[in-house]
Amino acid sequence: MSGGRGAARSRWLPNQHGAWAMLAVPFLAGTFLGRPRWAHLPLLATWLLGYLAVYHGQQWLRLRVNSRNPNAPGRHVRPALCCGAGAALCGLPLAVAYPWLLLAAACAAPFLAVNTRYAYRNRERALLNGLAAVVPACGMLLVALRLGGGSWGAGVAPAVACLLYFGGTVPYVKTMIRERNSRAYYRGSVAYHVLALILAACLDPWLALPFTAYALRAAALPGRGLRVGVVGAVEVLASLALLGTVPAGF
Repeated sequence: MSGGRGAARSRWLPNQHGAWAMLAVPFLAGTFLGRPRWAHLPLLATWLLGYLAVYHGQQWLRLRVNSRNPNAPGRHVRPALCCGAGAALCGLPLAVAYPWLLLAAACAAPFLAVNTRYAYRNRERALLNGLAAVVPACGMLLVALRLGGGSWGAGVAPAVACLLYFGGTVPYVKTMIRERNSRAYYRGSVAYHVLALILAACLDPWLALPFTAYALRAAALPGRGLRVGVVGAVEVLASLALLGTVPAGF
């Protein structure tokens, strides 16, 4: 029975563990930077369900175009429809109460279009595709902060801090797994992290602490043959460090 439940869960929840940190950390940081409200709960539900609906919709498109198995796309139809309906159920009352949320959603549309295009071309692992996904996720810090009574301007610096970290995870994770033998990726990842450290320290001196650790892990861990689970655990700790530092620093 447990195996059946696990298989069913795997059909609904994508096997992209890093994505959950990227979805949660900026949102929670924005919530704590402002005043947490009950409205943050349906907003979080809308955000997560919307992500799942988009994910399954893009997988349906990718398999519809690229798979030789005619039955493969079908397994994503029900999750896409159910999650989309759940997102609409949670999100529509919010949109009525806070119409500016519609503008925020429109700002995410170009990045969603990029991700959909890469899914259509079966190139979801492309570097640009990963970077495009990071931007709206980090933009949710601004949305959560604004919903909590904060100003857009107050959220720019912490959102950039999140963008610097999660943007760096895209090339770094590639150096640990798919591009672990590429010296070009390694050099690019290390160079990015050094630059991110400098920029983060300019935003707030306290950010130098976690971003120094991020730069060190980008330089020291590739090539050590770490298992995927270990790589994921390190990133969980790195994300928690960011979540603890951003609200305290701003």
